[in-house]
Amino acid sequence: MSSSVVHLGRDDVALLRQLNQMFGMAFEDAENYAKDPPDESYLRSLLADATFIAIAYICDGVVVGGIAAYELRKFEQRRSEVYLYDLAVLESHRRQGVATALVRKLQEIARTRGAHVIFVQADKPDDGAIAFYLSLTDHQEDVFHFDIKV
Repeated sequence: MSSSVVHLGRDDVALLRQLNQMFGMAFEDAENYAKDPPDESYLRSLLADATFIAIAYICDGVVVGGIAAYELRKFEQRRSEVYLYDLAVLESHRRQGVATALVRKLQEIARTRGAHVIFVQADKPDDGAIAFYLSLTDHQEDVFHFDIKV
């Protein structure tokens, strides 16, 4: 079995599409993730955007895990933070170190960009995600999340 962790670049549109499909399967929300897929030009511009970070874990040619994250440049100091927006691993590949390998790759990317922290949100009912993130840190905050309509 061959596996690799890949930081997607501008030309990795097909991998980004596979990553999106994997998120839909892992989150059991395939309809939402496949309902209105963006065109190639949009995906290319997203992959070329320095603030967007996409990482895929590929096992035997199949995307089985991944991360979508965003670098947020700060105004109060010359530094940035990385927001880990989505992390998923197909059920068949969970508890095999895939998520940890993905986060380690994100840490490496964040370090090279000069980010001082990676932050992530986990929903209260998602005990698995909470336990995983707690295993990576000794700091947890209780916060509220609000969606404000535009």
